[in-house]
Amino acid sequence: MKALNVGYLPIIDHLILGMTKEKGLQKSELNLVKKFGWNEIGEAMKSGEIDIAFMLAPYAMDMYYSEKNIKLLLLSHRDGSIVVANKAANINSLADFKGKTVLIPFQASMHHILLHKRLQEEGISVGIGKDVTTEVVAPGQIPMMIEYDPDGFIAGYIVAEPFGTMVVNNGLGNVMTLSKEITPDHPCCAVVVRDSLIKENPDVVQEFISALVDAGKSVYTNVDSTIKTAVDFLGQPEDVVSAILKDSNRRVSMDKLMPKAEEFNYIQNYLMDTVSTPALSGKINVDEFLDLSFAKAAGAQ
Repeated sequence: MKALNVGYLPIIDHLILGMTKEKGLQKSELNLVKKFGWNEIGEAMKSGEIDIAFMLAPYAMDMYYSEKNIKLLLLSHRDGSIVVANKAANINSLADFKGKTVLIPFQASMHHILLHKRLQEEGISVGIGKDVTTEVVAPGQIPMMIEYDPDGFIAGYIVAEPFGTMVVNNGLGNVMTLSKEITPDHPCCAVVVRDSLIKENPDVVQEFISALVDAGKSVYTNVDSTIKTAVDFLGQPEDVVSAILKDSNRRVSMDKLMPKAEEFNYIQNYLMDTVSTPALSGKINVDEFLDLSFAKAAGAQ
């Protein structure tokens, strides 16, 4: 069997990886490499520590700009993030974010776009010297940042679950909006694979991608089973995971994983041309970056 080293973060957005690991594959053995920040994922991919990365799609685009040795094959989810206000900051509306710092998990991220878009809609400028300043903090460290900010210098944050609901359940934050309410069905994280693995082991890659697609379609067919897998895979509290996966609003979806070129062009145009400081090194040829053949063969929607 082919050993595949797959990097991920312990977030709900990467749940289909845990479901696939639990079920098992015929042609490969998955070695899951847990990381805690997006820089760690990127460095692991660049160094060769991992063959496959579950990573922020915009970050993958930035890596492709300089490396050109990876392809994006599949989304790992749609939606799934949340904007939370720090209770200590006395935030009652988005207007109260003015003059404060808002945490984001990475500059080259959909979170950056979503926050910028939502605040701009309220007439609030974002960036250095603007109404709101952003600060990059690894997802898993955000709850600690809020806990140790009793004076409310941090207005709030946008992040992947469960690090939003975790703070809310601990009584330290209030939900402002779900990311799907800003841009419905938005992409965020994706499955990125080395060109060499695709070339040398296409059958292994296809089995893996097909298994991910199948896992995504089954997330909500037996939610109690999915929650158990999520708790074991992510190492997160069951009450937090349950609150997310049993929410009638379906905060995150994993059954529509087909990447769309127009979405990636929107992402790079926004991060290069709309935010106050470009968050990407440059624009790429999206059609060359995406390899949709595996997703199509897997029946992804």
